[in-house]
Amino acid sequence: MDIATPLGLVMIVLLMLWGMGFNIGPFAHAQSAAIVIGGTFGAIFVSYPLPVLKNLPKVMLKTFKNEIPNNIEIIKRLVKFSEKARKEGLLSLEQDLAEINDEFLKKGMQLVVDGTDPELVKNILDSEINFVEQRHGQSKAVLKTGASLGPAYGMIGTLIGLIIMLGNLSDPSAVGPAMAIALITTLYGSMLANIFFDPMANKLEYYSSQEILSKEITIEGILSIQGGDNPKVLEEKLKSFLPPNERTNLEKEEGA
Repeated sequence: MDIATPLGLVMIVLLMLWGMGFNIGPFAHAQSAAIVIGGTFGAIFVSYPLPVLKNLPKVMLKTFKNEIPNNIEIIKRLVKFSEKARKEGLLSLEQDLAEINDEFLKKGMQLVVDGTDPELVKNILDSEINFVEQRHGQSKAVLKTGASLGPAYGMIGTLIGLIIMLGNLSDPSAVGPAMAIALITTLYGSMLANIFFDPMANKLEYYSSQEILSKEITIEGILSIQGGDNPKVLEEKLKSFLPPNERTNLEKEEGA
């Protein structure tokens, strides 16, 4: 579980409650919530087909429980495969396929064991990466749409409140509720966009970039194994994908 997401939400809620003096009464307004939340999600339904929207709860949940691939472990496994292939041949790796949980790595190694042309292996795996990027991009686009629509419906609510207020200037008792709608809808729209949709889209984008990086490392390692590269050369090549702190951790593990 990614503790950063719930921790961030708790920080936001607590600090906002503190700013409100821990009195949410003046900020609770059912009509405003209906305009902003109902309008935003209704517009999202208009923007995307139902099969895409069915995945929205699962996509939002990923920001809480998604795990970043361990690139160090991926490199160590690829180096191990390289050492075995150099000693016993590529066909010897077939017995290790059943133990691979990473479907992308398993698919690539199976292609290598089957004697597939290296260029075709790269094309197949690159195509899979492209489809993964498209799926991730679609999920992020839904959240970004929500981030843009929230403030827009907040403004619509503000206009509705102002129209009601101006139409009832002769009735002082109607001015207050109308002004509440005008102001609180803007607040709700900004909160919906900047507490949920936009931060979640940013988190998904980060997860996507990390997953794509791990797949690129995997492709480079698989092609090096197929090409018969020295395991040390393969390791140095793959370490170039890592940030300095992860390279240091890998070197420390090797030293230990």
